[in-house]
Amino acid sequence: MAEPEQPQIYLITPPEIELSRFPDTLARVLDAQEVACIRLALSTHDETQLSHAADACREVAHARDIAIVINTHFILAERLGLDGVHLTDGARQIRTARKALGADAVVGAFCGTSRHDGMTAGEAGADYVSFGPAGDTVLGDGSRAEFEVFEWWSQMIEVPVVAEGALDEDLIRRLAPVTDFFGIGTEIWGAEDPAAELGRLVAAMGDV
Repeated sequence: MAEPEQPQIYLITPPEIELSRFPDTLARVLDAQEVACIRLALSTHDETQLSHAADACREVAHARDIAIVINTHFILAERLGLDGVHLTDGARQIRTARKALGADAVVGAFCGTSRHDGMTAGEAGADYVSFGPAGDTVLGDGSRAEFEVFEWWSQMIEVPVVAEGALDEDLIRRLAPVTDFFGIGTEIWGAEDPAAELGRLVAAMGDV
């Protein structure tokens, strides 16, 4: 039986970025580690701020042939030259986003801890489904996406799955055999050297 492929990195931006510095930091991270996709996940809903951030991050990503998607704002995705959207409300807007963006766009869905919501999103045409938080966090209602959700999904469903939220080396080791992507963001951006911190987490994937 063939060994499962190592999961890929799905890089999530900080909720707030400083445009004078973050693109260079992002470039260093992308040059240090192989990244499959980037999610622009800013907390602001200001269209001007989103546009400036998208322009800067898109330039860095596309120079390295890496796809970049935006949280929620699928109306802006095409206008800003991005590759798709990450929806945060499960399956609710997948068909609408797909119609707006076309068949070639990336349309992903965050489904919290709900296997049912994940299946509904997959049936609606999501390119991937993400579950989280995978680790313990004070954010949200305290629930987490348990190992069994990813284990079941990897055995039963063909739609790629992302594990995200409060990841650490131990969780990455445990989840590596049962997930396709790790959504990594806040885990690295607070470090003095985000590229090195990502490298440490990537190394844990091989320790299974």
